[in-house]
Amino acid sequence: MSKYQHHLFVCINERPVAGRPSCAARGGREVLAAFAHELGQRGLDGRVGLTSTGCLGPCFDGPTCVVYPEGVWYAGLTPAAVTSIVSEHIEGNVPVVRHLFDWNPDDGD
Repeated sequence: MSKYQHHLFVCINERPVAGRPSCAARGGREVLAAFAHELGQRGLDGRVGLTSTGCLGPCFDGPTCVVYPEGVWYAGLTPAAVTSIVSEHIEGNVPVVRHLFDWNPDDGD
């Protein structure tokens, strides 16, 4: 069993290939830093894991984040979105609908 109540994985992948976006170019590092700051401010850094990742898949919708154990995906994140995700989802156990990523099998990502 994990020591964490939740574990966030935030994409900071940087893609050198032209024509396909990456989460790093869209602010993934800033989103990761915002999560680290917010979790620290709320005293959650020992109960909530935060891990930077390479590509999670939906590059055209980044920056992306997935929260476990629920397997909830967020996309199009900004540092401003982090506060609501931490307060509503991490602390309140209610996913933030306005930031959810919809895995449409026809997206091609």
